[in-house]
Amino acid sequence: MEELWHRHLGVYGICVHEGKILLINKKGGPYTNRYDLPGGTVEPNEPLVNALHRELKEETGISIKVIRNLGVLDYVIPYKLEKRGTTHIHHIAIYYEVEYLSGELTYCTEMHNNDSVGSEWVGIGRLFPENSSPLVLQALEWLKDKNNYNFKVARLDSWMVKQ
Repeated sequence: MEELWHRHLGVYGICVHEGKILLINKKGGPYTNRYDLPGGTVEPNEPLVNALHRELKEETGISIKVIRNLGVLDYVIPYKLEKRGTTHIHHIAIYYEVEYLSGELTYCTEMHNNDSVGSEWVGIGRLFPENSSPLVLQALEWLKDKNNYNFKVARLDSWMVKQ
């Protein structure tokens, strides 16, 4: 079968506060019913850091400070997007370390393209491959040793099949 691609460019924040990581609960897309990092699509002509601030505010209600860019990873995910007629997503994820500044976690029901059912601070021990997106699993690897981290490139055909 021919693979037809949709490319998705997104920015994502790794935010740990009081020993817990900030995550969203996905209700759509290839990571449905899993924890995922807050973040998302970079709008046309939008600087990456501005997109990160906007996405975290929209998805979680909090304000953040960007500490540093951690790198870029891409994931090839077999996932049909009927509205685009594609069979795979090329997910390009730009990771940032961010710090919580202020705000309470909220859920905005007014967002037309919102693909989450809320956000929460989650204990690291509650996260496993069965309940987390590949972005969260990568964040956990980075959190193990912030000074010696290696991002891993992945084609997630086998990851999706296991689910």
